[in-house]
Formats: sequence, C-alpha cells, structure tokens
Amino acid sequence: MDSIVKLASQKAVVIFTKSSCCMCHVITRLFYEQGVSPLVYELDEDHRNGPEMERALVRFGCNPAVPAVFVGGTFAGSANTVMALHINGSLKKMLKDAGALWL
Repeated sequence: MDSIVKLASQKAVVIFTKSSCCMCHVITRLFYEQGVSPLVYELDEDHRNGPEMERALVRFGCNPAVPAVFVGGTFAGSANTVMALHINGSLKKMLKDAGALWL
C-alpha cells in the first residue's frame, strides 16, 4: 500500500494500468487528449512488485484493480468514475487544482 501512495504522489496524475487492458488505454488516452501527461505505471511490466501492487489497489477500493487513477495524490477512481467525472465536467477542475492543467 505504501508503494501505491508513494507513486501516486510523484506526479499530478498517476494511472496504474496493465498493457492488456483496453479500458486502461481508453483512460490513458482521455488524459492525453485533455493535455495532461500522466505517469502511467504498467503493473504487468513490474514482475517483482506488480502483483502485490495490484492486490493493494483492490484493497484500496479499486475493483477491478486497473485502471486506477490518482489526481493530486488522491484516488480519483477507476474507469467508470473517471468517465463520469469527465462527462459532468468535474475532472477538468480536479486536474487544474492538482496542477496538471493550466488553462
């Protein structure tokens, strides 16, 4: 759990993903299209810590574990929540407050 919190605070937007997850690609693309350059952490590429981090994300409340999005070091949600935030306009404000967007 500590490694999740530590990584999540390294950049304004951090996305925990798996390279085989189509929704991970969708969510990552959403942030790039907003003008945000997130830190994307591919759990399946970290053979040593990835499985443990995936279990920690589930304990954190992510179900499924990926994509898990952190904005400003705070858990913003998984795919459904992030898409809902984007649709209702809340995501852009969160990104500005976290310093990920300047417009």
